[in-house]
Parts: sequence; structure tokens; C-alpha cells
Amino acid sequence: METKWIERHRFALLAAAATAPLLCGAVLAGFRESITTATAALVLVIVVVAAAATGDRLAGIIAALSAGAWFDVFLTAPYLTFAIKNPNDIEVTVLLILVGLAVTEIALWGRRQQARGSRRAGYLDGVFGTAKIIAVRETSTTDLINHVAAQIVEVLDLDDCRFVRGASPGPQDVTIDHDGFVTRRGRHVNIERDGLPIDQQISLAVGQGGVVHGQFVLTAATRVVRPSAEQLRVAVLLADQVGAALTLTD
Repeated sequence: METKWIERHRFALLAAAATAPLLCGAVLAGFRESITTATAALVLVIVVVAAAATGDRLAGIIAALSAGAWFDVFLTAPYLTFAIKNPNDIEVTVLLILVGLAVTEIALWGRRQQARGSRRAGYLDGVFGTAKIIAVRETSTTDLINHVAAQIVEVLDLDDCRFVRGASPGPQDVTIDHDGFVTRRGRHVNIERDGLPIDQQISLAVGQGGVVHGQFVLTAATRVVRPSAEQLRVAVLLADQVGAALTLTD
């Protein structure tokens, strides 16, 4: 939800990133006789951190550059110009920009780590939820298959996933093997570079102990998606759980 809100209001976010250091610098200018330039620079860094915390790299960069510019205008002599005469002020201004850019990257890295951790928790919830359905045996095989198909769509960010019964692997030239590697006519596909094929459906075999009960047919046709190796292995694990359930019932 937060990401979608930021995307919808990105122009306002970028405008705020540019103007917030201006307003902060103007306020600090009223206290320039009582605070040091280092203190003022740290206050402006906080503004940059706030912009970077939104997860938008451009907003963080704009805030860092704006902070450096308005620090120069309001807090270094000669005031209200972009000129700087004191070498120490030049050093502080440059450091302010560099620190702002560094903080932006650190904040983005932190958000990526947090998102990765949330995704992993979601994957585990999906796998454990499926295992619980199998263990209690209160859900029909059809419902279990539909549940897993929906989980695979979510994990791999697909357009569609459907189950086809039968031992034949089907006509698909693109498959996901048991180790989570995607192959096209026997050759590995570089998913990180090329993404999942959008021109062909992808086959994920469902079976256990060498017995194939069917396959999930995956479709990613409307856009290029690049699931990680971890996501692909989760999809394989989910399919294996269906294979185990079908082995018990068939």
C-alpha cells in the first residue's frame, strides 16, 4: 500500500524533497549566529534521511543536492548567494552532499533488506499453510491444487497458473526443474537478466518418488518478471507438496 501511494504521489514527493531543505535552511538562517555550520549541516542531513526513507532514490538525491545548495545560500558567507569564500565552508558543503547521498543508499539498502525479510516470511507462511492443509486432510484435492496455484502466482508474480493432470510433461519447451532452474529446450535461462519467458508457457512438474501426477502450467505473458532463485525453489516446494498429497490419494 505504501509503495503504491508513493508511486501515485511521486511528483509531490520529489517537489517536497526539493523544497524541504530550502525551508529548513531559511529557518536555520535565523539562528546562524547561535549555531555552528556543522550543527546546521546535521539538521539538513535529517531532512535528507526523511526523503530517503520513502524508498525513492531520486527523492533522496534531490534532497541531498538541495540541502547542499541551500546550506551554501543561507548558512555560508557571503549569504544569499551561491558563492563560498571560506574553504572550511566549501568542505562542509561538499561533505553534506556526499553524506546525504550515502545516507540515501543506506536507507534504500535497509528497505530492500526489510522487504526481502517480509517476502521470506510470506513464503514460509505459504509453505506451512499448505503443509497444514495436507496434514489435517479437511480440504479436497481440487481445493488444495487451487490453493497452491494461487500461491505460485503470488510467489512468482505470474499472470496465471493452472494444473494439468497426467504423467506427460506436456508440450512446453520451458520448464522449471526440481532445483528451481528454468530451462528452455534443455538450456538454462538467465532469469536475472532475461526474466521468465513471455512467449511460452512454463511447465512445473508435480510428482513424488519418480511418479509424475501432472504439471502446473505457468503463464507470465503481460510483463517480464524476474523471480529470484529462492522464489523459484519455493514454487517447486509448493508443487512437491501437491505431489505428496496426490500420491496419498491416487
